[in-house]
Amino acid sequence: MASEDEGPKVRPPENVNITVLRARNLRGSKGDNLNSLVRVEYNNQSLGESPKVESTAEYAAEYNYNARFECTFDDPLTLDEIAYKPVMVTVIEVLPKEKKQKEEKTLLLGQSTVDLLPLLRGENRYKSTLVVHPLPGSPLETAPPDQAKPSITFQVELDVVVFVNEPLLSEEQLKEVNLLTVSVETLYSPPEAWNPTGAPFIYNVTLPVPITADRETTVVATNGIIKAGTDKDLPSRQKKWCVPGNAQGGAIYIPDSFVPTTNFDEEDGDFTSKEDREFRNEAEMEKTRVTWNIERRCFMDPAAVQSFQNKIAQTRVWPVEIMRTPVPTATKGKGKSGSASAREDETPIFYHGVAYVNLAPLLYPGVKKIRGAYKVMAFSDHEVFEKIPWAERWEHWQEYATKRKGGLAEEAIRVATAMNRNASPFAKGGKAPKEEKGGKEKEKDAAKKVQPSSMLKPTSDAGSETDVTPPQNLEGMQYVEAKSYLMLEITLQRPLVPKRPPEVLAKRVAELIPPRPLFARRTNGAERAVEDFHSQVASVGNLVLEEFRSLFADQLIQGDLPSGSEPSDERRRKLLYELNTSGKYFAFKEQLKHSVVKIVREKYLKTTTFTDKEELHTFLSELNVFLIDQMHVGLGKVLSLEDETPVPPPLTDSAQLKHFAREAEVNENFEVASKYYQERIARNRNDGDHWFDYGTFCMLINDISKAEECFKETVSINQSHVNGLLLYGIVCAMEERNSVAETFFEMATNVEPNCTLAWTLLGLFYDGIENDIQAEFAFLEANKRNVANAAAKVKSAMPEETEKENVVEGGDAEPEREKVVKTPATPSESGKSHRSGKDKPGSVASAHKKKLSVSSKSDSLHSLLQMDKAPDGGTRKQSAQSNRPTSQPAEGSQQGTPFEEEIPPREPTPVPETSIFMIAVDFLLEVKAMNFCERALAHELLSPTGGPSAAYYVALARLKLQKKELEEANDNLQEALVLNHQDPDAWAITGHLRYLEGDIGEAKSCYERTLSFVADAREMHSIYLRLASIYLQENKFEDAKNTFLLACKKSPSCVSWLGVGIACYRLGELGEAEDALSEANILNNTDSEVWGYLSLVCLKTNRQLEAEQAYKYALKVGLQDEGLLGEIHEIQEAVGFGNPQF
Repeated sequence: MASEDEGPKVRPPENVNITVLRARNLRGSKGDNLNSLVRVEYNNQSLGESPKVESTAEYAAEYNYNARFECTFDDPLTLDEIAYKPVMVTVIEVLPKEKKQKEEKTLLLGQSTVDLLPLLRGENRYKSTLVVHPLPGSPLETAPPDQAKPSITFQVELDVVVFVNEPLLSEEQLKEVNLLTVSVETLYSPPEAWNPTGAPFIYNVTLPVPITADRETTVVATNGIIKAGTDKDLPSRQKKWCVPGNAQGGAIYIPDSFVPTTNFDEEDGDFTSKEDREFRNEAEMEKTRVTWNIERRCFMDPAAVQSFQNKIAQTRVWPVEIMRTPVPTATKGKGKSGSASAREDETPIFYHGVAYVNLAPLLYPGVKKIRGAYKVMAFSDHEVFEKIPWAERWEHWQEYATKRKGGLAEEAIRVATAMNRNASPFAKGGKAPKEEKGGKEKEKDAAKKVQPSSMLKPTSDAGSETDVTPPQNLEGMQYVEAKSYLMLEITLQRPLVPKRPPEVLAKRVAELIPPRPLFARRTNGAERAVEDFHSQVASVGNLVLEEFRSLFADQLIQGDLPSGSEPSDERRRKLLYELNTSGKYFAFKEQLKHSVVKIVREKYLKTTTFTDKEELHTFLSELNVFLIDQMHVGLGKVLSLEDETPVPPPLTDSAQLKHFAREAEVNENFEVASKYYQERIARNRNDGDHWFDYGTFCMLINDISKAEECFKETVSINQSHVNGLLLYGIVCAMEERNSVAETFFEMATNVEPNCTLAWTLLGLFYDGIENDIQAEFAFLEANKRNVANAAAKVKSAMPEETEKENVVEGGDAEPEREKVVKTPATPSESGKSHRSGKDKPGSVASAHKKKLSVSSKSDSLHSLLQMDKAPDGGTRKQSAQSNRPTSQPAEGSQQGTPFEEEIPPREPTPVPETSIFMIAVDFLLEVKAMNFCERALAHELLSPTGGPSAAYYVALARLKLQKKELEEANDNLQEALVLNHQDPDAWAITGHLRYLEGDIGEAKSCYERTLSFVADAREMHSIYLRLASIYLQENKFEDAKNTFLLACKKSPSCVSWLGVGIACYRLGELGEAEDALSEANILNNTDSEVWGYLSLVCLKTNRQLEAEQAYKYALKVGLQDEGLLGEIHEIQEAVGFGNPQF
């Protein structure tokens, strides 16, 4: 008993019920009246047949037949089979008995497949209306000749209900399991030896997929169809069942499942660069290909999901093998038991290749699908073990590793042979039919001996064999020579790494930094009621005062308003009379009424009527005293004997203050810069940008704690402030609070999903914590946004040119059309017209191809529209059933269709001007985030599209200047000038470097060279100021004046106007000097030098009072320039005034 309790409890089997309700529009061999039955099959086993039922054109065939099979839960393969094996329903006509006929004859009419996938998604009952696909020779292949409305597509429909008593998976299991879907589409550009018209072969694709922690299932796509380049596919290619069983015709296709069409930019595999597009267009339009279009679904339990995720994280790539085998030939005679399985093991394998599919994108947050073209390599055991070390632990590798054919090839052949024999590939206990070896056994053995793709077996025991270099897979190398690639799509029902939804991130950010209300919180209760009464009293008092002023306006203007008690009483009576007669008195009472009611309710808590009159009178007396007292308090707050002078509005706005602060930063006057930043915040504390700019300044002076508080304020004011979120994340990352930093970086990407900067910084963060897969994902997203932004920029910049080109092309297309349409194109020519890439130079048919593609574009569109129309002009429904007519071949291909010329050429991908890392570098240099900036520069240096460019060295020099590493900055600037001698930024920063080193002459030379370039440097203002200051030191006052005026013209500031004033003063232009110094004083009235030079100007112009005032203000604001003070004192002594101490 104890041993039984220790084992895990296995759920008892569950019956899966399939109820076939009815069939409509049935037609038999004798007409609409027929007897029919349905046969239900699953997993190549018959579940039963229904009794025969009569039906006519008006009445459907009511079967109401129920079939069932057991779903066991002790083996995970059972649920896996439900995922990819359909239930097949065959409609059979029962023919009437003829004379002397013992048994009734039957005729197969059509088949339908029922998808059981909803059962694995938690559903316990669902109904489907399926199309019955006619079988060859069935009366359903043609529509009835007497159909009244030809516009209605004739199709037979079958109603089926699938149900279980209890869901196969509970809600908890649904959250843990996953469903992997592998779609094998097409092999393009196969080896040249593959000939569609040659001997037939079987083309297989296989890969292992874990279904539990220690078990794998072999996914096999078999029976690939080789097609010539002229054999074109339909625009909508429908996917096939991986194991269709006995299905034929249209029943082998999965309803409502089609191969998607994506751009090269959206793919995840190989051959996605611009250089590969011409080759891909040629391979997909003109070359031979092998098509599968097979979908295989794999059920994965929680342990398998974890195992799958761990293996991807360990090696990233997943092997997908491809091979070609000969078609097995039937042999006659009897032989030993098990000879069939022996023949399966002896099946030769040719052209054994492998594609290493990068599954790392499936570990990106929220990613559920990858699709792309993956190049095929020659298969080698050693290479597989080297790239995928844990492959040796695979179940089938252990079984077949000692055989000559490596990998999963043997298992794939067994599964493919089983499917071709209409047997379950995982059926247990089945015996193969007994056959003897025929006369072709020797031929098979000979083929096996000479197969080129055979690989040397890996040594299992040390020292058992000498180390021998394995022979090359010569046939497999032909994949590499032909640049073969396999189109694959792998989809998950749920992402392996879930992405946090925006609402969760927003909630988390709000928890870390609570949002600040834009307005002060309103106080309720008695205090608020009294404050409202004060405000209403002030409002009414102002209105009464206005009435008084309007009533006695003449006397107030003339100033002869009489004083005394009698005139005051007279004016009061006049005012009261005017207020009563005009009705304003009652209006003022109503205005005060609401605030008085609030005081009664909130302060005195009186909300009901008084029953005692004495109590009422007592309360009114008390209330009256309180209201009069509060009236005086309210009036005292707003009324005074003298009118207050209004505060003038500031003369500088927020942008100017920021400019002044940045100017002070460049001059390393951090105290003044801090004052400007704080003044911006004092003017408007609810502007997040003000706090953000102050935070970046604190980053520059290395005050990280204060910077963090500023960024907190930024985010609290605006929870969607992207730069604030990014900078707070950077600060948290610097303090190693990685979980908090990740939240803010992710929030920034959710606030602006198309922000290249946000994705790049997220990738740099993941790179810093060594999360390579997440970093790779973030950088890919950033590159996509960067390319999209470049495309949008190109489209917005050239609208007129595009319209002109369209007009020219439209004008040229018409005469070409007249020439080409007269000559019908052959199938080979029409196939060649598919090439959408560039024509090869020197090609004879290139000009004709261009004409054909241009001229037939409108005709193809017209023919497409005609095909999409029903005979009466109505639009035909595009569904899984209607766009695959039964008269077409099952492969879904046709030659010479109008679809050949409908494919438009792909637009070229625009090249961004700046890489994602340089975008991040520019931002990080502006916000002084040096650690992340170094990381971004390292990525730019190693990036395939980056490298040591002039812009890279300039950015690195700017970083070194911020870190005060002048020697390294100088080396970087020299490298930048070697790469681009005309880079204005490089020369400007070189000038700053020389200026900081004290080399004034070299700095002036660099600044002058910068101004001589056509393009401006990044920051011209600092260049103007420093160059002009050098001119002042060299007594070149005219040059200094002109240079300072250039700075004033572009971005005026106190420093620039002060420079103009000094230059004009030295030139003796005292009037212009005074004007310039006045402008400087307006922008900043606390600059001591401005007051000092104003004092000099006033002394020179003999204005004693103004000279003394300017001198006193200069001393008051702290003039420390000894040279300027000495000059002022000399002139004061010379003129005899200007100093109050005289």
